Amino acid sequence: MSGERGLAAFVRRRRVEATLRGESGMSAIEFVILTPVLFFLIFATVQFALYFFADHVAQAAAQAGARKARQEADADPGGWRAKARETSGSYIEQLGPELILDPDVTMLHPEQNTVGVEIRARVPSVFPGLDLDVYALSQGPVERFVPDGGA
Repeated sequence: MSGERGLAAFVRRRRVEATLRGESGMSAIEFVILTPVLFFLIFATVQFALYFFADHVAQAAAQAGARKARQEADADPGGWRAKARETSGSYIEQLGPELILDPDVTMLHPEQNTVGVEIRARVPSVFPGLDLDVYALSQGPVERFVPDGGA
């Protein structure tokens, strides 16, 4: 009980001291200064999450497209690019159609028996004027049957 009275007296004394020193209104000033900082931190967190989720979507789409390209390149040398592009586009549409803006899906054939998919896209921005791009690359050897002792 005496602790509660002591705390009330302390608060009353601090209020009187603040009034005598001219510190009235400091809470409002602190609020005005700290509110933009708080909003910036909230928006930065949202932008960070958007960027990393978009990066994961682009990487998953590139991996799925490359997997399809590796499967189809030996059996269908003329059509594997369309199938891989369709698979990558399907992943983007399923996982993040509003998150991956203007995707540029490129089929790669860097060397013999190697295929891949490269994706470049924009990420929506919470901050005006901030342009973020994601990049994903996945490539690997063409899957094909090789008989024993053959090349």
